[in-house]
Amino acid sequence: PGHNFTHKIFLLFFLTHNLIMKTTATLIAAFACASTTAFSPATTTTRTSQTALNLAVGETAPDFSLVDQNGKTFTRSKNKKSLVVYFYPADSTPGCTVQATKFQEEIQSIRKEFKADVVGISGQGAESKQKFAEELGLDFSILADEGDAVRKEFKVPKAAFGFLPGRVTYVLDKDGVCTSVYDNLGDAASHIEAAKDALSEMQPVKKAGGLG
Repeated sequence: PGHNFTHKIFLLFFLTHNLIMKTTATLIAAFACASTTAFSPATTTTRTSQTALNLAVGETAPDFSLVDQNGKTFTRSKNKKSLVVYFYPADSTPGCTVQATKFQEEIQSIRKEFKADVVGISGQGAESKQKFAEELGLDFSILADEGDAVRKEFKVPKAAFGFLPGRVTYVLDKDGVCTSVYDNLGDAASHIEAAKDALSEMQPVKKAGGLG
């Protein structure tokens, strides 16, 4: 009897463990491969606010130097204009491809209208960045943060119950001070309008011209 009881307990544990592992694997795959809008209702967005982990609005962003797809080093503190810094999970994945493509479509407008620039950051190496940039014809920098050191310095929160790197966009003023945080894993395309809205709010108010 004792042997049968032990066998039943072991079998129950085995089945439960397998169910948990399969469910976890399914969730990870779904978040990694789903369309960019499939999970957007479950995501959190923050504008001019912060989560417990994020770089806070009003704080100066950490300085960093990372290599881009062209082998050039980008240093945050050497940038003297407003900057959109967007962290994304991985090169050449569906959502990240949509996000990069949308930023590419708007990059000239961002540079001309707001005198700002854009950099994307993820944990893959420079070779991966080069391939991704060539696939999409990107002419803004995507930076290789191997080891996720800069992601950790920005304290970017993870997504998908902690299984995936977060998709978070920070807008910095010309002094490197954070003015906006936007956190949304599922709706990758929405980051572009969120960034442009934040840049627009940073524009100086134009004085009405007087007569005579």
